[in-house]
Amino acid sequence: MSMGSYDEAEHERRERKNSEVDANFDDERAEHDGQVEYEGGESAEELLDQFKRIQS
Repeated sequence: MSMGSYDEAEHERRERKNSEVDANFDDERAEHDGQVEYEGGESAEELLDQFKRIQS
């Protein structure tokens, strides 16, 4: 068979492979334990001023 020739068996094999659905995967969400900390309380103006200082 030369390059570019039509291979019907290969075409059918790929069609079968692409039409299969693999449902053998874990569909549960992972649980994560930990803590999140953040500092807050700054006003929007204070945050904008800090941003401008960082940019310059």
